[in-house]
Amino acid sequence: MIFWLWLCGALPASTGQPDSELLARYLEEKLMADYSFAEQVARRVPRQTRFLQRLETRPRMSEFNVKSTIISRYAFTTVSCTMVNSGSEAREAVFEMQIPAAAFISNFTMSIGNKTYYGEVTGKEKKHGNEDKAKTKKPPSPTDGVENGYETFKASISIPRKMQANFLLHYEELLQRRLGKYEYTISIRPQQLVGRLRIEVNILENSGIVSLEVPPLRNSKHKGNGKVEGDTSPPPSTVIGHTKTLAKVTFSPNVVQQTRIARNGILGDFIIRYDVNRELSVGDVQILNGYFVHYFAPKDLPPLPKNVVFVLDSSASMVGTKLRQTKEALFTILQDLRPEDHFNIIGFSNRIKVWQQDQLVPVTPNNIRDAKKYIHNMSPTGGTNINGALQTGAKLLNDYIAQNDIDARSVSLIIFLTDGRPTVGETQSSKILSNTKEAIRDKFCLFTIGIGNDVDYKLLERMALENCGMTRRFQEDEDAAGQLKGFYDEIGTPLLSDIRIDYPEDTVEQVTQNFFPNYFNGSEIIIAGKLINRSSDSLHVEVTASNSKKYILLKTDVGIDLPSRNDIRGVPGLEDGKGDQNYIERAWSYLTIKELLNSWLKSDDSQEKDYLMDKAKSMALTYNFVTPFTFLKMKEAGLYSEPPQEQYISPSTEGIGEKLQSLQGHKAPPGMPRQQDKQRIKISKTSADGDPHFVIDFPSSKFSVCFNIDGEPGDILRLVSDHKESGITVNGQLIGAPAPPNGHKKHRTYFSTITILSNKPERSYLEITPTRIILDDGERLVLSCGRSAIVKSNSLEVSISANSNITVTIRDTISFIILIHHYKNPAPYQKDHLGFYISNSKGLSPDSHGLLGQFLKDEVKLLQESLNMSNPQAGQNKTEALKSNPTNTLKVKGRLVPVVWKQRRIYNGQQEVDCWFAKNNADKLIDGSYRDYLASHPFDTGTNFGTI
Repeated sequence: MIFWLWLCGALPASTGQPDSELLARYLEEKLMADYSFAEQVARRVPRQTRFLQRLETRPRMSEFNVKSTIISRYAFTTVSCTMVNSGSEAREAVFEMQIPAAAFISNFTMSIGNKTYYGEVTGKEKKHGNEDKAKTKKPPSPTDGVENGYETFKASISIPRKMQANFLLHYEELLQRRLGKYEYTISIRPQQLVGRLRIEVNILENSGIVSLEVPPLRNSKHKGNGKVEGDTSPPPSTVIGHTKTLAKVTFSPNVVQQTRIARNGILGDFIIRYDVNRELSVGDVQILNGYFVHYFAPKDLPPLPKNVVFVLDSSASMVGTKLRQTKEALFTILQDLRPEDHFNIIGFSNRIKVWQQDQLVPVTPNNIRDAKKYIHNMSPTGGTNINGALQTGAKLLNDYIAQNDIDARSVSLIIFLTDGRPTVGETQSSKILSNTKEAIRDKFCLFTIGIGNDVDYKLLERMALENCGMTRRFQEDEDAAGQLKGFYDEIGTPLLSDIRIDYPEDTVEQVTQNFFPNYFNGSEIIIAGKLINRSSDSLHVEVTASNSKKYILLKTDVGIDLPSRNDIRGVPGLEDGKGDQNYIERAWSYLTIKELLNSWLKSDDSQEKDYLMDKAKSMALTYNFVTPFTFLKMKEAGLYSEPPQEQYISPSTEGIGEKLQSLQGHKAPPGMPRQQDKQRIKISKTSADGDPHFVIDFPSSKFSVCFNIDGEPGDILRLVSDHKESGITVNGQLIGAPAPPNGHKKHRTYFSTITILSNKPERSYLEITPTRIILDDGERLVLSCGRSAIVKSNSLEVSISANSNITVTIRDTISFIILIHHYKNPAPYQKDHLGFYISNSKGLSPDSHGLLGQFLKDEVKLLQESLNMSNPQAGQNKTEALKSNPTNTLKVKGRLVPVVWKQRRIYNGQQEVDCWFAKNNADKLIDGSYRDYLASHPFDTGTNFGTI
């Protein structure tokens, strides 16, 4: 028995076959058995069929199945194929499958009759013999042999006459988010029509599945940019069903439907795109059996400004289609630059031409027009001076950063495009790499693009890896311009810079990369690790990043679910053998091996490379992954073995929601003490809270004054008004609720929204509700009240204590605290609402006004004359005597205000305050009447107020 197994990057070549005659032969009796009688009647089988069958020389593929399950972005894929040799002599069968280059093969099995051969993952030696080379192509780098992100797995075996062979391939991958979607692709290229062809994909995302789509089959040999033009309907026979967290997609075309797509059996790529629900927080942290994976992809963030230098190859080899498509892509890219961006263009061959000498220019209509003219006039000539072009681009960007007062949080980058190898100037790859790294010095990132088959892809890949960038390789075809634009779209909108994700050192170990120079819109940051203490109740997570003019700190405590809550064993549909695998542990091992491979690729130290290779090899052997340092060694399982059984994860849609409801780590299981950020706040008693009840503290007088405002639902009360001096205004909008039974009020009112406006040193505002915070200082940022976070800008800091309170600090001299009141089971007269407290008023001027602001700089006096001195307690306890006197009077700005003694609960009822209460909507206590404090809208600064 002879068989061969190899992995290569070449795409399969289609074999030519007569069209009508081929179809006729495959509509013979054996294939017709799969379809209904009505379908059989509808077909006509030509007479030549039996003659053509005798001419057939290769085994027929009778069955091709792909079954896949994606659990929280981690995909398990099983491909099964059956080939039948109906001839009178042994024939060679070739099983061929394109798989994503990022995927790891985890198992492969073949069976013929009663013999089974299985693949054993074996470590490669440092020197490979001819035998290994015959079995598997030696990949000296993690992506060697890759064409447009896919590589081809092949296995061949001789099938005796009148027998069949079964092939079973397993591979795994962690889906990457690009342009706001996860894309899962299955290559359907059996190279012949198949009697039974079926694709089944099950998706489980406990965060919630959104935007699920199945575009038409991608028939192009080369992969596009992910955008589908024209018809966007799913392929024929596709069935899509999904609930909130589960989706099932099947594709099972019969022979006639396959023929309509492609008569040569190369149907194309079956693609599923989807996204998950997410919010601006620390992200989705999932924990299972001592391992965790953390997905971070915030949204609703304003883009950062860019400083970008385009370095474009214009050598003679770019002549024709490549240069034309590059120009087309650049025209579109230039049009997408934002007004706050700066850019320049360098064209290079054996000479280097800079469009704008020694500067980056702003994005203006005139500059974009002139840049397009420059690109249009580029002509292909000369050799390829890669080193000189990169040195020029790096110097240009370094000088611009050093000599200009650029935004400290802007993102600088070089986008480098070439189609060849260095032929002019420095041509040694190692020198080009070291020169580039020395020129960039970790100050910005380098993104590289290779076009065509002659490009030195390994050089471009390593340059990008060493300089915090990414690389892409495109073929010269009609879609290259779209692919270039698609790649730019991935990196064209930076939202955060200098992202660091931390966990306490004594709680986690072996954490994957946790610092990222940039986060681009539509992408995702993924970190994984192991827990040291599995018995801990929670995992503390902190995310720090920069966003335009703001510094952001997000933090939370993630509940560590009990193992039984996150275990997927026993769930319907997972009884087939792989349900016991910890998908989070495998995602961690996948990420760790990828990082080891990248580190190995970047290293120049032989000892370090050996260490990294041994570590990656050891982990790959532990988890049964085929990597550049391991290969599949086929072994015979013995005679009379059972044929290989299809093993796959296929979750049922029944009952799974309840069993997997705690897959998201931040949902703690019942019985676990909920981590609360409730803090005992030590601040001034000056506040407006509840129905609403107002309290003003007068420290020098050693007492407090309180009053109520019986407003109407929808009223907007001006709480602090100091717009002219400090630039601060605080408004509170009321929401209505029914009065409690037997109460004296017709209704209750609470603060549903607090708006804080500041116009110094620059205009900004905060809009706060019980569920979210909107911060806008020219760039809009939305934060959840349910997640702890800190956001800092030049003059403003917002600190969120999850579901508890928000502290707003302005210029370090003004501080407000907003309490969040949530009711778990509210009565009809209870509404989620806010309380407003003044913590620090030093920065407010003496002229500040508003229901609270007017008292911040004044003192009031309690008149002693009103005290009945005949009270026997007067001599013993003067204060108690004051309390008992019903006719006490305050003197406020020359006005006499009758008051009575009361007690009020503040700070969520955690503290009591004794106060003198002014009745009748604070009549005579406040300037004017309460209706003078009504604002016309939440952002009303009341510039004419204060003249009462």
